[in-house]
Amino acid sequence: MELSKKTTPSVALMAFCLALSLPMVVSAREVDSSIAACLEAWGDHPFGKAPQFKTLETSVKVFGIGKEAGNTEPTSSPSLVLINPSFNVMGGSTIELLNPNGWYCLRTTVSIMGRVSIRAHCKAHLASTSAGTTVLGNNGENRGIKDITVTAMGSVSVERPCN
Repeated sequence: MELSKKTTPSVALMAFCLALSLPMVVSAREVDSSIAACLEAWGDHPFGKAPQFKTLETSVKVFGIGKEAGNTEPTSSPSLVLINPSFNVMGGSTIELLNPNGWYCLRTTVSIMGRVSIRAHCKAHLASTSAGTTVLGNNGENRGIKDITVTAMGSVSVERPCN
């Protein structure tokens, strides 16, 4: 099948977008500032000075339409995962972080007139890169949730089930 001159750029753009959505493993000489903030928050961690980490894509949901983000594959050794910002506007969103060996570094979760649930394995480690803010919303009594969210007229919760 031969592609026309008009469809070739569209196919290339779709392939590029698909490649951007795949998780990446990153190794850097200089530690990413977000990763550095999480490593400092944890204090004692198994990753050394220039850790490799996987990056999860940004999750965007508007009116309940959009893609969910998550990391559900268990690993046999500690796995460092940087979670790009999650945005939820007027809908519901769930982020699943179910690797018991997962060390999850969350940039920011933004919920505007919506609900965000973070499901993290009870043995997983969570840290944030910044302090959070709540305006006319509810972040519940979840320990640490105030540190990873921006909530305006919405709610954010963390569940920690053990499988």
